[in-house]
Amino acid sequence: MEITWTERAIEKVNEQLEGRKGHFLLKYETEGCGCVMSGVWNLFVESEVPDGVKLWETNVYPVYINPNHEVFLDELLIIDYTDGARTFQLKSPNQYLNPMMSCRIGV
Repeated sequence: MEITWTERAIEKVNEQLEGRKGHFLLKYETEGCGCVMSGVWNLFVESEVPDGVKLWETNVYPVYINPNHEVFLDELLIIDYTDGARTFQLKSPNQYLNPMMSCRIGV
């Protein structure tokens, strides 16, 4: 799997971090979705790395992902930011995995 951050996503995440440091996690959330197949990807910045996650190198910020959820991802991923909706996006050349992805900063 290859993950790339766009320049706009890098700018916006740096603004939101305000100099704080943390670990980036892509989490597949299923609570309230009905079943595991209807989950939603969201981005988190946390001070601690949870047990059982796998590190993926990217062009700028490494990202941790639960290996049990990798089946829901495409081989090429892009973390982007859209000014129109003022939100992050997780997409691939084939689809949007979450066109309105939140970035929750817990550090």
